[in-house]
Amino acid sequence: MRAWHVWCSLAVSAIAISATPGVSAASPSLRAGTYVALGDSYTAGPLIPEQNRKPPGCRRSDHNYPSLVQSTLRFSKFTDVSCAGAKTSHMWRAQAVRDGVNQPQLDALRGGTSVVTVGVGGNDIDFGEIVQTCATKSPSKPEGAACKDFYTRGGTDQLAKRIADTAPKLAGVLTEVRKRVPRARVLVVGYPVILPDSGRGCYPALPFSNGDTAYLRDTTVALNKMIADEAAKARVEFLDIYSSSVGHDICQDTGVRWVEHFVPTSRAAPMHPNALGMRNAADQVLARLGQPVPVS
Repeated sequence: MRAWHVWCSLAVSAIAISATPGVSAASPSLRAGTYVALGDSYTAGPLIPEQNRKPPGCRRSDHNYPSLVQSTLRFSKFTDVSCAGAKTSHMWRAQAVRDGVNQPQLDALRGGTSVVTVGVGGNDIDFGEIVQTCATKSPSKPEGAACKDFYTRGGTDQLAKRIADTAPKLAGVLTEVRKRVPRARVLVVGYPVILPDSGRGCYPALPFSNGDTAYLRDTTVALNKMIADEAAKARVEFLDIYSSSVGHDICQDTGVRWVEHFVPTSRAAPMHPNALGMRNAADQVLARLGQPVPVS
């Protein structure tokens, strides 16, 4: 996704995808092939050590979930082209970032690719702008839902519209992936829990009123549903990260939360998965591929 600037202008990013149930074992032929990871910052892992700096502006960690999957499965070739700020359009076109350019992500796909993970869509709805707007407006009405009021003024839910407008863009990405690597296993990785899955938020530590917490939570759920629906239409697999991360939201204590606070207490970007969140995502991918989850 495009970097999220929340108060301290640190980046926050985006999300992922897709659809068909069914688990098959990670066979020798799978491992002999290649694994390609496509995605935005929720795949790349900004600020999680160590950053590979290829290019620096993508803020890609060697301990993001694709790298953790690779460390277990040991594919013959592994290519991670995820990049902070990536939108669906950056699957086809180069993305200019600090100190370099990330080439079109789809170009990493080659014949013989065994597994593809895709995590994109959040920057298309501009999650960064949403968080910044809500962090500004919500405290003005702590017992209400000032941010929801702003985005639904005039009777139309603008965030729901952004999600609907992203659907055909994501559909195009998934169709192209399937076209380029028709025999690959394609996993579209959804976004994790960010705000508490039910009940109240943690105002004022997190500057969203309870009403706006519920609205933003519902928006994340709707985004994941759209991604799952498009994955199903494209006949690729949707990997639900949200369910496994319930109880590890931003309001939990350090060591329990898997997405960092506005002021991180571990080495990760604000409002992004930390190392624990990446470990969970990797475990979900491994389980879907029929691989035993490593014991930590």
